[in-house]
Amino acid sequence: MRDIPVELAYPGLIWPTVLSLRERGGSASIEEIEEDVARILSLSDAVLAAPHTKGTRTEFQYRLAWVRTYLKKVGAVENSERAIWSLTDYGDRIDEAEARDVFRRVNAEKRAVEPLDEDEEVSPAPGLHTPDAASWVDHLLEIIGEISADAFERLAQRLLRESGFTKVEVTGKAGDGGIDGIGILRMNLVSFQVLFQCKRWKGSVGAPVVRDFRGAMVGRADKGLIITTGSFTADARREATRDGAPAIDLIDGETLCELLKERRLGVSVRMVEEIGLDDAFFNAI
Repeated sequence: MRDIPVELAYPGLIWPTVLSLRERGGSASIEEIEEDVARILSLSDAVLAAPHTKGTRTEFQYRLAWVRTYLKKVGAVENSERAIWSLTDYGDRIDEAEARDVFRRVNAEKRAVEPLDEDEEVSPAPGLHTPDAASWVDHLLEIIGEISADAFERLAQRLLRESGFTKVEVTGKAGDGGIDGIGILRMNLVSFQVLFQCKRWKGSVGAPVVRDFRGAMVGRADKGLIITTGSFTADARREATRDGAPAIDLIDGETLCELLKERRLGVSVRMVEEIGLDDAFFNAI
């Protein structure tokens, strides 16, 4: 069994996830949850950047995805089409002891297991796959990782167009500071010119990439956007929102997958029909 930092043990990640949602008024995006859990547990940059054995996500992101999945299994959280997670009535009442026991409860329903000590590592049960589990996200990132660089730029171009950008052009060329394209985003009566960079990194993108991109965009656009199949280090996220510098929006691999799913670009979602009977209708006939 590979070594996992004790800070990333599954039971210990659940309660901070619940606290994150409570602190933010009952709902939060995936990025907000990750930011809060890292802060609550005082996780080091090294722990946050540790890669998972497969795919492009970090171990931290991979495990928090399973935490959300298990909380959903017990009815403590739910998620919207836009990947916003929110507490249910039960989730708003759950205490820390119940939270730490969520993985044990769900696994017990999936398979017969020996009782585990409280601090023993609990892994996701085999065969448990839900929309937020590691399955579809990692598989999609694997597919994207196999397409050509040009194809990935076209995918980013299509995604931006579907997201409301106009005049999206791929202009990437050597020596251009990492700028791959430009587009215009119209927000009501105001338009912004946005430069973007799209790269298929397998590891974590560091602060130097963000700084170099900002240097290349200064004086040329109102905003910047970096899209990657990998993840961003804590330093990179801080650099992107540094006071006194033009803000740069960051889209990591998991967010990219959610955006493709939301816009149905290469990702289909099967809805299950639910039938309800209206007794009052028949009684009134």
